[in-house]
Amino acid sequence: MMQLGTKSRYALRALIELALNGLQAPVSRAKLAAAQGISPDYMAQLFRQLQAAGIIRGVKGPGGGYLLGRNAANISAGDVVRAVEGDIALAPCGECLDGPCPRAAHCVARTVWDDAARALCERLDSWTLAMILEQARSTDGADLAVDEEQ
Repeated sequence: MMQLGTKSRYALRALIELALNGLQAPVSRAKLAAAQGISPDYMAQLFRQLQAAGIIRGVKGPGGGYLLGRNAANISAGDVVRAVEGDIALAPCGECLDGPCPRAAHCVARTVWDDAARALCERLDSWTLAMILEQARSTDGADLAVDEEQ
């Protein structure tokens, strides 16, 4: 089975939690980690990457914590995945451990992997954090931020 890593899943969960609870004031990373059952140390790693990407911003001092770095309508699931995982690729076509793949120039299968990766990117980019929040609010308070695997 192919699946996105815990970085992507946990980062999106944390952002949903932040967006749902951080509209009025910053939310502490510890509170977000506890609410989502994510290790505070792991959350710190994710937040460094999300902050570097401008997705969140930290507020220092008493009452400090984190806020979204931009409007939820301008943060896509694809932005989150790229911030914590890097570029989205389904196969390492074009690059190998020993340099450029010797088959890259004439590999027909590469077209399939590139097309599938583009489709995945387009789909992830089509879901904004605002859309996810709207869905969360319309499901009678169902906790959409929690996935099955912790």
